[in-house]
Amino acid sequence: MTRPGANTRPTGPAGTPAPDDSGKPETPETPEATAQGTPVPGPAPAGPAGAVPPGTAPPAAGRTAGARARPGRKRGRGDWYAYLFVAPSLFGVLAFLLLPMVVVFVLSFFHWELLSEPTFAGVDNYRRLAGDAEAWRSVWVTVLYVLLCIPLQTVLALALALLLDRRVRGVRIYRALFVVPWMATPIVLGLVWTWIFDPRDGALNRALALVGVHGPEWLSDPSWALPAVALVSVWQNTGYNMLFFLAGLQGVPKELHDAAATDGATASQRFWRITLPLLNPTMFFVMVTNLIGAFQVFDTVFVMTEGGPSGSTAVINFTIFQTAFRAFDFGYASTLSMLLFALIFAVTLAQVRFFGKRTTYDLG
Repeated sequence: MTRPGANTRPTGPAGTPAPDDSGKPETPETPEATAQGTPVPGPAPAGPAGAVPPGTAPPAAGRTAGARARPGRKRGRGDWYAYLFVAPSLFGVLAFLLLPMVVVFVLSFFHWELLSEPTFAGVDNYRRLAGDAEAWRSVWVTVLYVLLCIPLQTVLALALALLLDRRVRGVRIYRALFVVPWMATPIVLGLVWTWIFDPRDGALNRALALVGVHGPEWLSDPSWALPAVALVSVWQNTGYNMLFFLAGLQGVPKELHDAAATDGATASQRFWRITLPLLNPTMFFVMVTNLIGAFQVFDTVFVMTEGGPSGSTAVINFTIFQTAFRAFDFGYASTLSMLLFALIFAVTLAQVRFFGKRTTYDLG
C-alpha cells in the first residue's frame, strides 16, 4: 500500500507512464512496443542547429559539420603545374610555328626584296600566282612525288609489320635494321644515293649490268629523276612507318582472330575484315604525317637534283626556296608558302573526314 505524498509516478492507461512533474517529455512508444510491453524510443528530438546527436563523433577540428573538401581549388593548383611543364613546348609552338605563319601571311601582301623596305602590294602577289605557270607546275610535280611515295611506302611498311609480328629468332634485330635509314639525315642520304644512281660508277647500274640490263641516267633523265628521288624517300621512311603498324598489330585482340578462325575464316578474310579495320587509327596517323612530310620535301631534292633536269623535280618547296633566296622576292615566296599551306590543310582535312567515320578507338 502506498503512502499519500510518496514520490511515485502516476501511470496512464494500460500501465503507460505519464509525464513527470519536471516538464521533460516522455519518450513515445510505438504501438508494437506497447503491445509487447517493452517501451521503444522514437525519433530523437530536434536539438539546436549544429548539435551533435548522441553516440556520434564530433567533426574534425578546423571543419564545420557536414563540410566537404574543395576539389576545385586542388584542381586549380594541378592545372598550374601542368601549364608549367607544358610551357617550354608551348613556347616552341608559338615562337617557331604560329608566329612565323602569321608573319608569312602578312608578308604575302607586301613586296619585299630583303634589302629594301617592304611596300604594301595588296593582292598583287595572289594575282601573279593565279597566272604563274611555273608555280602551278611545281604544285603538279609535288603531287606526283606524293603519289609515288605515299602508297608504296605505306604498303611496304604494313607488309614488313605483318612479317615481323611473329615470335621468331632475331626478329628484334630485323626491326632495328629497318629503322636505321630513318635515323640518317636527308642530306647524307641524298649524297649517298647520288653516288648509287651515278650512271657510270653507281652501284645500281653496275648491279643491273651483271644481269645484262643497261641502266638509265637516273638523275639526268627527266623521266627517271622524280621516281629516283621518291625511291630514296620510300627507302628512308618505310622502316619508321613499320614501327607504328607493328604497334597497331600488337594491339589487335588475338581472341578475334581465334574466333574467326574457329568459324572458318581464312587468313586473308581475317586480315581484310579484322586486322585492317582495327588498324584504322594507326593508318590515319601514318597517312597524315607522311602526306604532310611529302608535301614539304626539300632536302633530298636540293642535294640530288636541285630541281632538275628541266624542272622535273622542282617541287613547290624548292620553288619557294628559289624565289626567296635566289630571286630575293620574299613577298611572292610568302604567297607560295600560303599556297602550300592551303594544299596541306585541304588534304589533311579530307583525311580527317575520311577516317573519322571509319575509325574506332574502343576495342572493348
